[in-house]
Amino acid sequence: MKWTGRATASLPDLLRPSRSAIITVTGPPDTRAVARQWLEVEIAFTGPNVANPYRDVDAWVSFRHSRGRSLRRPVFWDGGTSYKVRFASPEPDGVWRWELHAAGRANCFTPTEGELASAPPVARHPHRALTRGFAVAHRSGRSFCHADGSPAFFVFDTAWAMPWRATIDDVAFYAADRQAKGFNAVLMMSVQPDMNARGPTGRNVDQGFDVGFHDLPKGRLTEINVDYFRYVDRIAHVLVDHGITPVWQPVFHGYGWKGLDVAGPVIPPDEYARYCRYLVARFGARPAVYLPGADGAGTEPQIDAGGREIHAWDAYGQPTGIHYRPHHRNDEHQDDDWLDFQSCQTGHMGDHVPDRVATMWAQRPIKAIMNGEPSYEHTGRRGVAEGWWQGHEAWCNVCAGALMGVAYGAAGLWQWRLHPNEPGHGDYFLAPGAGWRDALEFEGSRYVGLVGKILEDLPLADARPCWDVSTNTRGLLDPGVLYLGYAEHGGPWVFLDADGRVPSRYWLIDPRGGQVLRSGERPPDRVPIDVDRYDPYILICSETTPAFVLTTRVE
Repeated sequence: MKWTGRATASLPDLLRPSRSAIITVTGPPDTRAVARQWLEVEIAFTGPNVANPYRDVDAWVSFRHSRGRSLRRPVFWDGGTSYKVRFASPEPDGVWRWELHAAGRANCFTPTEGELASAPPVARHPHRALTRGFAVAHRSGRSFCHADGSPAFFVFDTAWAMPWRATIDDVAFYAADRQAKGFNAVLMMSVQPDMNARGPTGRNVDQGFDVGFHDLPKGRLTEINVDYFRYVDRIAHVLVDHGITPVWQPVFHGYGWKGLDVAGPVIPPDEYARYCRYLVARFGARPAVYLPGADGAGTEPQIDAGGREIHAWDAYGQPTGIHYRPHHRNDEHQDDDWLDFQSCQTGHMGDHVPDRVATMWAQRPIKAIMNGEPSYEHTGRRGVAEGWWQGHEAWCNVCAGALMGVAYGAAGLWQWRLHPNEPGHGDYFLAPGAGWRDALEFEGSRYVGLVGKILEDLPLADARPCWDVSTNTRGLLDPGVLYLGYAEHGGPWVFLDADGRVPSRYWLIDPRGGQVLRSGERPPDRVPIDVDRYDPYILICSETTPAFVLTTRVE
């Protein structure tokens, strides 16, 4: 077995744009390659030469570990007679024996079997999933955790159009900014979804976009553009190397890019499902979140077909959910096994609507929830949802039960407007005088990114919205483990029924700058924590020092 690439990589290598810490395995299985835990391994095959391999060839690889664990990964076509499977070992040692399977006796591949030797994960990486394991649903159903059990709290940014408008250099610039601010995931439309969008084919050209499927304008997904997905591969590696998880939305069901007739609701469900399987095959052996439904009602047949296909082929159980249009109950497929989370949106008029999240909290069976689309900052006119509006929105949603994470969007960034004067976009979703680089600097993004930093590694999974333990208005409580409170207007904090419920140590944190304002032993009931400021602050009560506090100077 010959292999190129690296089984391990230094941190500078991992940070270099467009470089992936993967093994590429080719040739006969005469040697055993090393697969570090959670790092992607790519095995290449020579396979059938048919008219439409994407549509007509079905193949997969089964992996069986020396301790008995087994999983399977789908094979994807990568042009010509080139086929590949990507795999990440969930084991730190032992040996994986792999075998290729194909539907149809005429579909012949070489090689057909081999071995991989597992090894421990890399010691350090900007993306936590590559040291702690991929994110999966927590046993509570309310949130996500890494494979090692540590919390996985998502801070989503919105760059829907990045995959088909951005260059690699653009993405590296974007990712460095978002990583520094605290974002660790990004919402993306995997292909340009509008059937009637017209413009030059290409990136960084006014009104232009790259094309994932040549027949998407006809409402079909059969004529794949492999070169497009090779480029998106590079985008995804840059994001992961900056600690950011790509969120893969197949084809939009609502507004889309420019509101020019999205293909999502008209694509045949079987073609939609096949494409979801392709996304799992190509991108699913690295950190991922799947969003088979976006901006629709959730009842569209493509969503169920896609969700079931993802569930069938995602060997790692990474998060899969639905993102709804603003005017909906946000509870479709609530009892389906393939659904891990529900994501609402609350319109773009600058209204705070945390009661949407609170309503979703009450739905059964339990699923993780979030507001995945609050008002975009500066959408339509300057001042809409501006600055601290975004921070207040995020903390309100967390305290209402959005334990899986928070989200942010900037007008001009989500549609990847190339510059302030690029034509062809609707005014309602534009920030006047801003392209995507300008939108990166909108003030509100700093406050939302800081939410994830403050909540780093806090045990939120079993917390519940709590209104009865103090005179202040918003909080989460896991008795004896954690209390998290948000005081919108500051002032003294008074507990009424804390003994035996609220942990004994506290920290007051400024959610706008991240400073630890005060800390100490929690006072008895009805004895205030005196705060002589009437600005927002966060109160954390825990028996152990929060990770954020350990790296922050106390004022």
